[in-house]
Amino acid sequence: MAIAMVMTDVSTSEERAQLTARLAAARAARGRADARLTGAIDDFFIPRDARLDDRLRSAVSRLLAGLVGAIETELRRHASRVLQGKGEHQRADMLLGGHAEVETRLSRAGLLRDRRLMDELIARARGDLMAQGLGATATTGDRASLLVRLADDADGVVASAAGALLVAETRRRSGNETGQPLGSDLPAELHHQLVWWVAATIRETITARSGDDAQIDRAIVEAAQRNLAAHDESARPEAVAGRLAFALDPRPHELAPLLVEALGDRQLTLFVALLGRALDIDFDAVRAIVLEPEGDRLWLALRAANLDRTTIATVALALAEADPRRDLEAFADELDAIMAVPPEAARSALAPLTLHHDLRLAIDALAREARR
Repeated sequence: MAIAMVMTDVSTSEERAQLTARLAAARAARGRADARLTGAIDDFFIPRDARLDDRLRSAVSRLLAGLVGAIETELRRHASRVLQGKGEHQRADMLLGGHAEVETRLSRAGLLRDRRLMDELIARARGDLMAQGLGATATTGDRASLLVRLADDADGVVASAAGALLVAETRRRSGNETGQPLGSDLPAELHHQLVWWVAATIRETITARSGDDAQIDRAIVEAAQRNLAAHDESARPEAVAGRLAFALDPRPHELAPLLVEALGDRQLTLFVALLGRALDIDFDAVRAIVLEPEGDRLWLALRAANLDRTTIATVALALAEADPRRDLEAFADELDAIMAVPPEAARSALAPLTLHHDLRLAIDALAREARR
């Protein structure tokens, strides 16, 4: 009623339009303020051990922006090329010149809250930061790094896998440093999901300006399908490290020096793959264990692999140097108790992790629902 009275006092249509815009902006500002308060309250009550520190938050943000940006750029370029080939130059220019805040739009829609996607991104970012923080724990002298030596191994399968891991790790590290990853470097299911989300966002920005356009739709779909066809999940460092661990297939007496040297070379991915191979547990589950700051499950895993006291202590020291969340003094106090755990008992405790990956996810989902 008050707004209507104000509007009647405005003489020209231009002034009425300006007032309407101001009132709309005020309502939007109130909504944003309410949303900020909700977010601030949620953030305040996040437990300390669940909160991302600034360094990790920044790393995840860069990783997500890089992945979304790489997919968006490729889809726009190829869709534009398809339209150029059909003589649709104006439509092609719309696609190339219409870059939008795709990540912001996906976040606003709630799509980036996907549990599996964020689990992968946070684990990758945390693993990258931990690998950077690893010191030279292995006594290698003047020898070349472990991967370089393995790339020259007489066993062609080992040499091929080690060379591929060197290439994959270099490519990922370069993408992290420049903020421009080559491809999405995600597991196939997550990559498929993210490509179609980005495609839908690109389409939304186009149709918002010019309405539905079947030719642009077809070009975007073709670009997305081309991207998906080119995605090679087996080239990810995690997959390559798994192949190398399988090729090495270390005997019990060979495992300990390989694990220590992998950490000394800052090859956390290979460390995870070797431990997973020894325990017959998939990469994602072992990576989660290694990244946990408490270390309780990691010590069980190392005992399940029947590793000796010196090796377990060396691993603990290396990870504590790389991750300030870890309590090395508490570990020292518990070392005798850890070594008292029989390997068979440790393997039995970790048995649920040997279940199929998708079955474990379903079990975890049921458990979360029961806790609500």
